[in-house]
Amino acid sequence: MLGEHGRRRAGNGDEFWQYRAAGAGDGSRMIDWRRSARTDGHFVREREWQAAQSVLFWVDRGRSMDFAGGADRPPKGERAQLLALALGVLLLRGGERVGLPGLPARPGRAQVLRLAAALAAEGAEDHAAPDLAQVPMHGRVVLISDFLGSLGPIEGAMARAAARNAPGVLLQVLDPAEESFPFDGRTIFESMAGGTRFETREARGLRDAYLSRLAERKAQLADLARASGWMFRTHHTGEGPQPALLWLYRALERR
Repeated sequence: MLGEHGRRRAGNGDEFWQYRAAGAGDGSRMIDWRRSARTDGHFVREREWQAAQSVLFWVDRGRSMDFAGGADRPPKGERAQLLALALGVLLLRGGERVGLPGLPARPGRAQVLRLAAALAAEGAEDHAAPDLAQVPMHGRVVLISDFLGSLGPIEGAMARAAARNAPGVLLQVLDPAEESFPFDGRTIFESMAGGTRFETREARGLRDAYLSRLAERKAQLADLARASGWMFRTHHTGEGPQPALLWLYRALERR
């Protein structure tokens, strides 16, 4: 993916695109004489227009991303920001343009500092909604979240990206405790923003229903990605960031 990319039409570039019949205004230096020698006409060799790729990131800044199930691992939001910034650095080094909602996609080293500052902003609600009002035409989109809130805003964002012919990837970031539900006995569950609170004396009795709902949500995300031509993966904060970063990089290489 790095560097310039073909735009499926004639223009400036190094890659061969097509032959076309020579017309008025085409000088002799534009004629491909080897190709023309095989026919009675004259043909011009056209190259494919090359341009840098624009990649738009959205990283969930909702309060649910502040959750960390243990002192030995980072909050989900911190890991999501790290992955987005690291991926942004790799793409910018390769000559791509990278941006966020409210931060236009630009190339260059200075954009790294802008990305870092924008990613550090915090939200007030438990679950944020992606703002993809300015998806770059023929670009790429990266959505990073726990995706535990309503999927309606996610579906809407992906539809807007599809209208701009901009496929992308969904990276779900979860804490290991959200995967295993290790709770037992009397437990108080409270949302990070404090808007929801639930107390139970038998947390273990909720485990099967919770895990079933989580599996259902993952299946919904996978189906949504598949139907839209996107890619989906779940990353756990108990793991190192390198595998997820490599997956993101390779997923964006798909054209």
